[in-house]
Amino acid sequence: MSPADVAALHAAGFTTPRPWSAAEIAGLLELPGVFLVGDARGFALGRAVLDEAELLTLVVAPAARRQGLGRALLAGFEAEARARGAGRAFLEVAADNGAALALYRQEGWSEDGRRRGYYRTPEGTQVDALLLSRRL
Repeated sequence: MSPADVAALHAAGFTTPRPWSAAEIAGLLELPGVFLVGDARGFALGRAVLDEAELLTLVVAPAARRQGLGRALLAGFEAEARARGAGRAFLEVAADNGAALALYRQEGWSEDGRRRGYYRTPEGTQVDALLLSRRL
């Protein structure tokens, strides 16, 4: 997938936090340790450094939701992170993203902290970011 394809899919899946541009995606993909798993229906973008991995974003196209793809993408991220030597992973997620929170909790992720008012919706409402992690 090209950075433009990834950015278009990201824009279809997110309003908060704001979608990333193709230039931002391309820049991330050039960084050491950054990897992408997925296809045109969804992707997980991650980064592995030493023994830790960060799930930067996970997106499922609206038409492909509720079919287990998010779970498969999360498993793909975790497998790739382990293959790159990570023993622990972390992420941040908007506190009002119920579908993502349900998935992460079902897959063994636990809350480590909260960033109050970290995100701002297009309407200007502030939303907390939850910090989650798990052993791989």
